[in-house]
Amino acid sequence: MEFFRIRTVIPFMKHALVFNVISLVTFLLAVVFLATRGLNLGVDFRGGTVIEIAYSHSADLTRVRSVIDKMNLGEFAVQSFGSSNSALIRLPLKEGLSSAQLSERVMTTLKADDATVSQQRVEFVGPQVGKELYENGALALLLVSIGIVAYLALRFEWRFAVSAIAANLHDVIIILGFFAVFQWEFSLPVLAAILAVLGYSVNESVVIADRIRENFRKMRKATVPDVINGAITSTLSRTIITHGCTLMMVLSILFFGGETLHYFALALAIGICFGIYSSALVMASLVMWLGVSREDLVRPDKRSGAGAREKILP
Repeated sequence: MEFFRIRTVIPFMKHALVFNVISLVTFLLAVVFLATRGLNLGVDFRGGTVIEIAYSHSADLTRVRSVIDKMNLGEFAVQSFGSSNSALIRLPLKEGLSSAQLSERVMTTLKADDATVSQQRVEFVGPQVGKELYENGALALLLVSIGIVAYLALRFEWRFAVSAIAANLHDVIIILGFFAVFQWEFSLPVLAAILAVLGYSVNESVVIADRIRENFRKMRKATVPDVINGAITSTLSRTIITHGCTLMMVLSILFFGGETLHYFALALAIGICFGIYSSALVMASLVMWLGVSREDLVRPDKRSGAGAREKILP
């Protein structure tokens, strides 16, 4: 369904060099910040103490955060857990304090604020567990990337596979760069958001690649840049509507979803914005520069004679 259609073909490929220079500069800046500042890993990756608490009434998470913040324990996380009466507190490792001592200090402070609070359990997440999570997350990212390359190579052609994975990994590095620059906490939900962005971006790449292939069949006398310009322009209406609606939902989570989902939604929002740019402009221009041609995607049927027709490669 299209609520509006852009009828004038926009010459995107005329500015392909500019788009790729912008992408290269932002990519290099992200790499520099990642190398110099690194990621601010959360408790899930660094290790720390997890405390489950319960109240006789609904837990006021904002109030709990305010109480713990005054203790100067470093970066922590408080989230709803199970019922509305329960909450989960994640605290970083504290030098000179064991998990038992840290939990006792936190519970003493919380009880001074509200005597109805009780401790349900305390768990220690060691650095080794955090290291395993970090390595498994990197492995998941690698496997997703390999899967995307394999799918696009089989579905279209190797030039599309190389271009799409370069554009999508560009999005991932940009997200990580933002988290390195501003030292936002990098946790498991953020890793989940990055994996979601990879899948989300490749969907846009597939749509544009499909339209490029169709245009090669329909626009027989057009040049490669014209074919790609027509493909991006014809999908622009869908892109604006789809990504606009998705971004509105993600922003609602960002502003109203609370502290627990804040960085998850922030990573998604950054990924969606850069995903639109990279899939439509970076991926398409890379495909053009790699030398894609009509013969790569459209070949004549083996049948001879006047009834022979061209067919699109699967």
